[in-house]
Amino acid sequence: MKAAVLLIPLLPLASFIITGFFGRRYFKDKSHYLSVASVAISWILSMYVFIQVERGQTLSWQLYTWIAAGKFHVDIGFLVDELTAIMLLVVSTVGLMVHIYSIGYMHGDKGYYRFFAYINLFMFSMFMLVLANNYLLLYVFWEAVGLCSYLLIAFWFPKLSASNAGMKAFLVNRVGDFGFSLGIMLIFVTLGTLDYSSVFAAAGTIGGGMVTAICLLLFTGAVGKSAQFPLHVWLPDAMEGPTPVSSLIHAATMVNAGVYMVARSSPLFAHSHTAMLVVAAIGTFTAIFAAIIALVQNDIKKVLAYSTISQLGYMFMALGVGAWTAAMFHLLAHGFFKGLLFLCSGSVIHALGGEQDMRKMGGLRKKIKITYWTFFIGALALSGFPGLSGFFSKDAILSGAFSGGYWYFWIVALITVFLTAFYSFRLIFMTFHSEPRMDAKVFAHVHESPPVMTAPLIVLSVPTVVAGLFLGIPPESGHIDHFLHRVFAAAIVTPEHQFGFLSGSLMAISAVVGIGGILLAWHFYLRCPFLPAATCKRAGRLYTLALNKFYVDEIYFAVFINPLRRFSRWLWRIVDAGVIDGAVNGAGWLALGAGRLLRPIQTGKVQGYLFAMFLGLLALMVVYIILTL
Repeated sequence: MKAAVLLIPLLPLASFIITGFFGRRYFKDKSHYLSVASVAISWILSMYVFIQVERGQTLSWQLYTWIAAGKFHVDIGFLVDELTAIMLLVVSTVGLMVHIYSIGYMHGDKGYYRFFAYINLFMFSMFMLVLANNYLLLYVFWEAVGLCSYLLIAFWFPKLSASNAGMKAFLVNRVGDFGFSLGIMLIFVTLGTLDYSSVFAAAGTIGGGMVTAICLLLFTGAVGKSAQFPLHVWLPDAMEGPTPVSSLIHAATMVNAGVYMVARSSPLFAHSHTAMLVVAAIGTFTAIFAAIIALVQNDIKKVLAYSTISQLGYMFMALGVGAWTAAMFHLLAHGFFKGLLFLCSGSVIHALGGEQDMRKMGGLRKKIKITYWTFFIGALALSGFPGLSGFFSKDAILSGAFSGGYWYFWIVALITVFLTAFYSFRLIFMTFHSEPRMDAKVFAHVHESPPVMTAPLIVLSVPTVVAGLFLGIPPESGHIDHFLHRVFAAAIVTPEHQFGFLSGSLMAISAVVGIGGILLAWHFYLRCPFLPAATCKRAGRLYTLALNKFYVDEIYFAVFINPLRRFSRWLWRIVDAGVIDGAVNGAGWLALGAGRLLRPIQTGKVQGYLFAMFLGLLALMVVYIILTL
């Protein structure tokens, strides 16, 4: 298994180097060949590793010593267990589908070779992040996926909004990553090691206040990377990147890195009730906060972006209440159906020549049938419709919150289920149903995407439908619970129980709530299409707040960005231009002035120079005599 584990990240890295350096000159519009082939082989190897882990084989491999400086010792090493296998499954499958989809979506783009080089680099970084066996190696590739995110969001850099979005993502993530780096430093200062196995074995020996500080600092990094409140503001703007980027990075892989890191650190978090409560509270608030904003967005990708933030909030709520397996189950299910939804939105945008405003859509159901039905399946899964993967994973989270005694979180999460179902089918009905709202000429040219784009949609629809049936039945004791039990055995705080009347009742309630949201969306947007405008008018300021994302960006500009800009300008005018430049220029002026004063004595007459030397010697003698008296 070692060879397979080593090749999984190295193949995309090799493809990145070859495509990045030689793609523009030699490959051009064929640049996808090597990129897709490398990820396809990595996917096959990931499936092999997953099967081996499912059979009970794990791997802890110290490849070589990276840093050895006194007591600071870090290795390049791989850890392959059940949690790693789940992440490899999601990253490789969605990554491969995105690579194939991009062949059609990015066709004809001037930066075609560059795009495939970037997503290969991202795949390498994400694989290494998942496979790392210590916190420093995790941090290095945590930053690497952040770099790839910046490169891909700002891929169309001549477009100012894309360039700004990339910069925004980079800067906001720096805030969270600063806290994450402090947490890693604190682990080393406290335990003298960064190796997972050693840290987790000693977790019980850390004092309560110290372990809470470590966990909260680590969680700060997760808040930034996984776009949780208040560091969520970068992800909606990241939709400026190409749609395959939205699916790859901001739906299925990179944003899940925070969830993975907290799940991996479960032995630490399990020793701090305060940290667990903070994780659950932030996740629950983010889930309903983002869902409210998604209700009124009109950009098809922005709706899905805020949906992603909300669903990540669900996962953190599950982690915070100790439902570790439920969180990873939802991560797996969400990776498939949200990746599907983003690719479907790209197919819609492709069909409409770049249009993203749902108010200018409608009537597309019969024009792009494959996109419609796969989009419909993804929306059902996102809504938690009975039988689909999202239903089982959401139910596991709700059950974990309820059985753990966190009823207030359960109630908020249940309300979010309703909102999620409503905005999911608001999107479906506005985009595909009712009468066309675009120009007649545009509607006449609407056509289905090429097979290279629709095939990944069909492939991702399969796990969206069947993953829950295979992994989530019976609830609370299905295959995924058994598969991940060993990883989380030492951190389980939510009592386990078999599926019974209470669990069945909770499942029925969540199903009814989700279906209720779908029916209300049908009533609003198909049966009584005048209701949305009337409701928005009646909602007044609440609608305005949600439409403007509760003015979080504006608050940040007023409180942080604008004062910092003013302070920077003051530093420039006073300190830089006045003090620093003044000192440098003053030294120059002093030298010039001294030169002007001394220039007249440079006459070129030897007699004058001898007389000056005589006067100097005379002065030295006088000084010497005075000092020796």
